[in-house]
Order: sequence, then structure tokens, then C-alpha cells
Amino acid sequence: MAEHHAASDGKHKASSTANAGGSVHGNSRPGSTGGGGGGGGLSGGLTQPAGWQSLLSFSILFLACLAGFSSRLFAVIRFESIIHEFDPWFNYRSTHHLTTNGFYEFLNWFDERAWYPLGRIVGGTVYPGLMVTAGLIHYVLNLLHITVHIRDVCVFLAPVFSGLTAISTFLLTRELWNQGAGLLAACFIAIVPGYISRSVAGSFDNEGIAIFALQFTYYLWVKSVKTGSVFWTIGCCLSYFYMVSAWGGYVFIINLIPLHVFVLLLMQRYSRRVYIAYSTFYIVGLVLSMQVPFVGFQPIRTSEHMAAAGVFALLQAYAFLQYLKDRLTKQEFQTLFFLGVSLAACVVFLTVIYLTYTGYIAPWSGRFYSLWDTGYAKIHIPIIASVSEHQPTTWVSFFFDLHILVCTFPAGLWFCIKNINDERVFVALYAISAVYFAGVMVRLMLTLTPVVCMLSAVAFSSVFEHYMGDDTKREKPPAEDSSDEDDKRNSGNLYDKAGKVRKHVSEQEKAEEGLGPNIKSIVTMLMLMLLMMFAVHCTWVTSNAYSSPSVVLASYNHDGTRNILDDFREAYYWLRQNTDEHARVMSWWDYGYQIAGMANRTTLVDNNTWNNSHIALVGKAMSSNESAAYEIMKSLDVDYVLIIFGGVIGYSGDDINKFLWMVRIAEGEHPKDIRVTTGAAALTKRTPICGKREDGENRLRHTEEAIKGQMKMLLHVLKDQYGRMRLIGETRCDQSRSFKNKISNLNNGLSYKTAQL
Repeated sequence: MAEHHAASDGKHKASSTANAGGSVHGNSRPGSTGGGGGGGGLSGGLTQPAGWQSLLSFSILFLACLAGFSSRLFAVIRFESIIHEFDPWFNYRSTHHLTTNGFYEFLNWFDERAWYPLGRIVGGTVYPGLMVTAGLIHYVLNLLHITVHIRDVCVFLAPVFSGLTAISTFLLTRELWNQGAGLLAACFIAIVPGYISRSVAGSFDNEGIAIFALQFTYYLWVKSVKTGSVFWTIGCCLSYFYMVSAWGGYVFIINLIPLHVFVLLLMQRYSRRVYIAYSTFYIVGLVLSMQVPFVGFQPIRTSEHMAAAGVFALLQAYAFLQYLKDRLTKQEFQTLFFLGVSLAACVVFLTVIYLTYTGYIAPWSGRFYSLWDTGYAKIHIPIIASVSEHQPTTWVSFFFDLHILVCTFPAGLWFCIKNINDERVFVALYAISAVYFAGVMVRLMLTLTPVVCMLSAVAFSSVFEHYMGDDTKREKPPAEDSSDEDDKRNSGNLYDKAGKVRKHVSEQEKAEEGLGPNIKSIVTMLMLMLLMMFAVHCTWVTSNAYSSPSVVLASYNHDGTRNILDDFREAYYWLRQNTDEHARVMSWWDYGYQIAGMANRTTLVDNNTWNNSHIALVGKAMSSNESAAYEIMKSLDVDYVLIIFGGVIGYSGDDINKFLWMVRIAEGEHPKDIRVTTGAAALTKRTPICGKREDGENRLRHTEEAIKGQMKMLLHVLKDQYGRMRLIGETRCDQSRSFKNKISNLNNGLSYKTAQL
């Protein structure tokens, strides 16, 4: 089927100007491009309006990519080139193993330093797209004799991909509306905080490349639906395969695209283009996605993939019925349709029930089920609810991450629905579903941000065209897009589509009277002020909220001087230098990846959280009294226990703040030993606030927690007036009585505590 591109207002204007014989310099005419042969040269091309338009579009797109890359470098400028947060440390460690030992060894890597004594098979439990992308870039740079450490590649990967995300968003918005809206969308997504939060320099996480894959897959899908070309559909499948290898959020794609096809069928907008696009996408995309080891047979065995299979079967049945419709009488077709639909519905319903009952089709996983039942995770799987990014989104977060775009994107959605076609049905479904999921889970704000940028760009573009255009040459809105025009030319359509009834003259857009220069100027200035406020807000949020690595903290004095709190890296480095190579460290699961990445020591639990019972056992040890906790630690063969305490400096992310979640998670697996009845854990033994205290007493909760027995040592920590932690030595447990004497000799006005490691 012939390819037909979307109509663009800019293109219409350029062509009309060219037909009128006008030019930028006033001296260009057909045949005057000069030069031998058919080439016209750069100057000849720039004298045409289309040439200037292309140059301006390229310049704006380049500046958007540059702004997106530059705004993500605050953390590198203020601190240094380091990996942020928790999950990126595992991704960096895996990428380093990949570049050192090769891809085959990476797929077969058994990590004995994680989940002691169970271990972890890394190759089959990760999405390898992020590691492979960074490793491939590192390999290419070394081929070009550009010596770059793999850490620097990992640090700057997300900012580089932010530019690619801006380009893919431009392409998608241009297909949905016009080129001007595409440029605005690229500028928006380059600096919007909702996307920057997961793509700053040092945030080496899956989302850094996944949003590019998401947008590019949607762009290729829209091209496939508009053209019905197998070429674009295969490209969409390859992009979908990259998305599957990069992030578990690919489930959003494999459910949104079938939803788009299903709604098109309900709207009676079925066409050969839709049939070719989805049939090819489902079959090829299914086979490609199953090549990722971590995904495997999930596309045919899990509930979150069943909607795609159902729509595929429905599409085949619909096409077959349309084939029979032209070959049977009306009465025969109605009888066959009733019997066929009833029989097929019963067979599908009974088959799904049987396969689910026998366990062949797995039920919804906890994270996906919590999207539908928002209280499910808090009651049944508290480890999911304990993650801050799995909490419901507040109204403040929407404004904080999207600013003025929250108010303008409904207007863009209205413009798309007003001038509906196949592609705008897709973006409308994308917006509605993304809004719901972003409201359920704050992490999914990331999937809402691109469509908000696109629809806000449509709104701003429409307003600018209306108030900045020439009243005497006002263009019609791009209501008739390529997909509808294709169907109009196609005389073999099976039936008329809904929503394509030609409007009466009274309902069509009429030529409007001139708006006047005052109204134009006021509206234009208001729009520009909103955009300026948006840019200022994005820069401030990026600088102050999303550019601070969690492993390095900073505080400011009254005179503006900055204090760097590097306690995390110092503590991990101390563990690396002063403990046995095979030492086993027990901590809460938040710090597992950092201990393995920076301290290179064996951990019991980490951020993978695949084994809830193992985490519950650690939570039970953390929340039990000293005798019960010691028995658990001894059974787990623990050498050190890492505790994070931020009471002196007011650090709210310490283990005291997470203590209630330890109790809740432990209660889920050990209800007889750990029980929470009123939302607070009760301690059975207390000591008076005043009076003599024993060694190892917890001075925060005033409870006796002295460790007795065969634990190897206690780490002694000093905190200065700035709250900075300093390790001053170690004491064997059989020598703990001499701890007071050591502290008394060092006591010079500093506060101290004992970290049980």
C-alpha cells in the first residue's frame, strides 16, 4: 500500500508560498538553483521556504537535545562522575562484568555475593538491554581508540538517550498533528522534571533508555497504522524487542496497542491497514520478545499478555466475517454470525478458565494486580507497598513534575478528539490509561510524561497558529489525516466508518474576522510567559530536587558554604578494606546493591526483592529482641550487621524510619513471632531513661540490645558537630567491656554511637 505522510500546516503554507512564486530573498524562480546537473547547492536550497523551514526545525531539535543533555549534568558538576541511588549500582556492576568477561559469560553469570546462601543467576533474572547498550557504546569507543572508563559511559548514558527521546517524541507528535507541535513536544520532554527524575547523569537505570524505546515504538506503530506497510511494522517489532530487553514496562505497550485495535473495531474503523499492522506486530513481536531470557514464555503464559492474544483472535474472526459478508445472503450471514460468536465466546471463556485453573496461565503478579486493586499490596504484599515509588501519586507531584503542562494537556486531548482519526484514537487511549496508572503509582508518572508533553504541544501549537497566523490566509485544522484520506481513495472499503459523515456548511469552520493586533499580542505574550515560567520551574526542580545522589549528601550552612556528607562511601570503603573478602553482611534490602557494588562483600538480601521469605527473615531479625535476633543471624551465618542511623543529623532515610516496614514484612511470613495489632510494634523489655546503662544499649529506644555470644565485632562510630560519621575502630564482642574506656579517652565533645556490623 502506498505510503502517505500526514498533512502538515507548515508544509501547506510552504507549498502555497512556493506556488505563489514568493521567495525569501525575492529572486528565486524555478530553474534558477544553478549548478551543473540537478543540484542546486546550499544557497539555492535556503532561498526556498521549505529549505528555511527544514533548517529551522533541525536547529530547534538540536537545541532541544542539547538543553536536555546539559540540564542533566548538575550532579556531575556539583559532585563528581558517580553512580546514583540503589538499582544503578547493580546495573553498573553487571555492565562491568559484561565488558570484562563478554556477553556469553554475562548470560551464565552466577552471582555468589547476592542472596547468601542462595545466590542469584543474573543472566536469567535481568533485562539485559541497558547493560548491552552501555557495553556496546564502550566497545565502539574503544574501537575508535577513545579511551573511556565504563563508569563514565554508564553515568552519561541517560543524558545521551534523553536527546534520542526528544527526537522520537518529535517524530511521533509530527505524525499525530504537525511539525510545529512536534518541535514543541521535543522541547517539553527535553527539560520536563517528570522525565529528568529518572534520566539525570549517574542514574544508570532501565528507564533512562526505556522511554526512548517506548516513544519510538509508538511512532513506528502509528506509521504502520497510517500506511499498512510491513516495513514499518517490522521496524515497530524490532523497537518493541529493544523495549522488552530494557524494561518491564513493555507490558504497557503490549496492552495499549491491542486496546487501540479493539477500540478501532468498536468504532467501525476497521481497515486492511489495521489488519496488516497488528497481525504482523503480534506474531513477530511475540517471537522476538520470547528471545529475552528473563521474559521467556511469559507472553503466552501470563495474564498481562492475554489481552493481546484475545484481540489478535478477535481481529482474525472479524476479518473472516467481513470476507463471508460479501459471499452470503443477509439472513445466512446473521445466522452464522450469531452461532459463530456464541460458540467462539463459550470456547474462549471455558479455555481461559481451564488454563488458569490448571496453572498454565499465571495470574496477575503482585505489582500488576496492585494497579487495579490499590489496597492489595499494603494488605497482602507489604514489601511492594514499602517502596516509596510504589505509593499513590499526590496532586502536588503532578504539578511538581509537569508544571503548566498539567493544565494544557487536556486542551490538546480535546483538539485530537475534535479532529479524530485512527492515530488520534491511539493518543487519546494513551493519555487516558497513562493518567490512571500515574495516579495509582508515582513511579508510572514516567509513562504519563511523554503523552502530556505531546498533547500540551498540540494545545500550544494550535493557540499559536490561531493567534499568530494571518487572518486572510487562515488554514483549516489538520482534521483529515493520511489514514482517512487513504480510506477515501480506497474504493474497496467494506463499509463506511463512524465519524466520517461530512459536516454541513453551517458546521464547518468559517472564515473568522480579524482578531486585531491587541488580542493577538496579549494572548501571545501570555503563552510566552507560561513557557518561560515552565522553563524556570524545570531548571529549578532539576537542580534542587533531582540532581542529588543518594550516596553523597550535601548540607548548607547559614553563610552558604556547603558540607559534603560522604559517610556511605566511607563506610562501604571501610568494609572493603577491613573485612574478610568472603565476609557476609546483613542489612536491610535497600543497601544490598550498594554493599555489593562498593564494598564488594556478600549480602543476604538486596533490591531485587525476589524472595519475600528471605527478606522477612531479615526483617524478623531486625525487629526481634537480641536473643532471638542472634539465633537468626547465627543460622544465616552472618559476620556483620549494617545499621544506618540518622538521628543526629536528622536524616530521614535511616533504618529507624524503615523499622515499621521491617515489622510488617516479617509479620507476613512469621505471624506467630511478629505481630502488629495497632500499627506499632511492642517491645517486651525496657530500661529506664535515667540511670546506669549497659554496653550496647540502644539509647534511642531505651532498650537493652547488647549482643552476646560469637558475633565477631562492633564498629565504633564518632559523629562530629556536622553529623558526619567517622569509623574509629573495631572491638571484638568478648572485649566490649573495654569500649567505655576507649570512648572516654576519645570523648572531646563529640557524640557517638555503636554500629553493630
